[in-house]
Amino acid sequence: MTSMTSMTSMSAVLAEATSTSGLQTWIRSNVIPLLLLIIAVMLFVVAQRGDNAKAMKVVAGVIIALGVLGLATSGKAEGVGVWMASLVTG
Repeated sequence: MTSMTSMTSMSAVLAEATSTSGLQTWIRSNVIPLLLLIIAVMLFVVAQRGDNAKAMKVVAGVIIALGVLGLATSGKAEGVGVWMASLVTG
């Protein structure tokens, strides 16, 4: 019975200790700048080939994707959703 109580208390401590804030911070500080660098190099190569229209399509897609990523990581998605719904419902 004592081991069951200790396991329950240990699992409760572990559940409280785990969160995704460390992962979110790591992604913001490491992965996003690396992806932006890769995209910038790719755009440079595409523009050097003379395919500027394709490069601008990629830039537009990247800007939209970064906006969505910023919205998702900022925690303000609900407010934006309410605002968008108020555009339709009045």
